[in-house]
Amino acid sequence: MYFSVRSEAVELMDDHQLDKGSLKKAYADINRCNTLLGGTTITLDTIQNLVRKHPKKSYTIYDVGCGDGHMLRKIADVYDNKGIALNLVGIDIRDDILAIAKEASTAYPAIEYKNVDILSLDKEEQCDILLCTLTMHHFSEKELNKFIRKFAELAKVGIIVNDLERSKLAFILFKLFSLFFISSEVARKDGLISIQKGFRKSELKQMAKRLKNFYHTIKWKWAFRYLWVMEPIKSH
Repeated sequence: MYFSVRSEAVELMDDHQLDKGSLKKAYADINRCNTLLGGTTITLDTIQNLVRKHPKKSYTIYDVGCGDGHMLRKIADVYDNKGIALNLVGIDIRDDILAIAKEASTAYPAIEYKNVDILSLDKEEQCDILLCTLTMHHFSEKELNKFIRKFAELAKVGIIVNDLERSKLAFILFKLFSLFFISSEVARKDGLISIQKGFRKSELKQMAKRLKNFYHTIKWKWAFRYLWVMEPIKSH
């Protein structure tokens, strides 16, 4: 078991033949894991920080690789009756996953889902805040810089990347955690693969150096996450 470089293993959930029941069960486990270990709160707190720094009456928020829409529903709940209009857009390239997201979001009129490759969006299709939570580790080394540049082109207020740290300790602790809190075999196996495909801080810093005209903050967060926030440097 090596952690010096990112794994290129394919996750079970990336198989387009995986049945809907298995997908829903895996997402339920992933969402529970993110809630218990604080991953969801990290993203929500960072959104609120950006909103405080850049006050507006309305925000368009893209969630790239939105999965079953869990994060978007949490955002909608937080800002319910806060006097801020939200246009929440979940972006994914898989119809089967978006079908699950739409089914779970019928009570959330502010959320829409788009089956689109984010790289195909024009600069005119900008958002205020762009989220990429537990998605970037799916990208290959060749893809990463293309996606980051596209994120920078689209986001007017800020980009929030919340993804996994690649470490042996994280791998071992997740194995133990999954025995008690994860019922899906798909989520158990994919969780371990995801950690092996995660990042070291030095790797994120190297990517940040290539993206000029942005302020970057990269912080380690419990449990074994990196939070990378990018904010455009405004020219005067």
